[in-house]
Amino acid sequence: MLVAAAVCPCPPLLVPEIAAGAASKLDAARAACSDALGVLAAARPGRLVVVGPVAGSGQEAYPQGSPGSFEGFGVDLGVRLGPALAADAGRPLPGSLAVAAWLLERTAWSDAPLEGLGVGERLPPEQCVRTGRDLVARDERVALLVMGDASACRTLKAPGYLDERAAPFDAEAARALAAVDLPALTAMDTGLAGELKVSGRAPWQVLAGAAEGADLGGSLLYEDAPYGVGYIVATWS
Repeated sequence: MLVAAAVCPCPPLLVPEIAAGAASKLDAARAACSDALGVLAAARPGRLVVVGPVAGSGQEAYPQGSPGSFEGFGVDLGVRLGPALAADAGRPLPGSLAVAAWLLERTAWSDAPLEGLGVGERLPPEQCVRTGRDLVARDERVALLVMGDASACRTLKAPGYLDERAAPFDAEAARALAAVDLPALTAMDTGLAGELKVSGRAPWQVLAGAAEGADLGGSLLYEDAPYGVGYIVATWS
């Protein structure tokens, strides 16, 4: 059963070493992410599953201790998804889960065993929902850390350039995440999400499936669009 969830954005710029001189621009987002992880810890889960977007339409599992790196961004910084359980912890984490691992290390997470799941940005909604249901069916007390960004089209300098549909899309996503509106998340327009370069659509729909019957309440901790990309931090508990 799902006992708590935290929704966080996954830009590498959350890592101050990558943002360098512009690091302070995301201070509020980092603080909100830390607060969200505090909600997860307070729920005392028996297992934490970190869900993040990956390219494609499949799914990839990452065991506790899987390594990640930010070398691709010119920073010699490595992370792990919790302490390694074996000498060989498997393949490297994708970017979204590496950011999650950094957040967990930053807050010294030690409250429950970890595992990671990469979900394809093109994974169909119905499959996302089934995946969420399966994730929480295995244990009595499961928490989710759900990584993903809203649109990347909020300004002229955004990665996807300016699209007038982006701000309304992000506002509705923030509302649905704050209100734990499972039907709205499940019915999210996948075509529009793809056009607006929304990486969080599939992870949010996994969360919707996981939360069925859990009777959780939501809270919006942060919603803004620095660099023209929508970042949302929310908690369900």
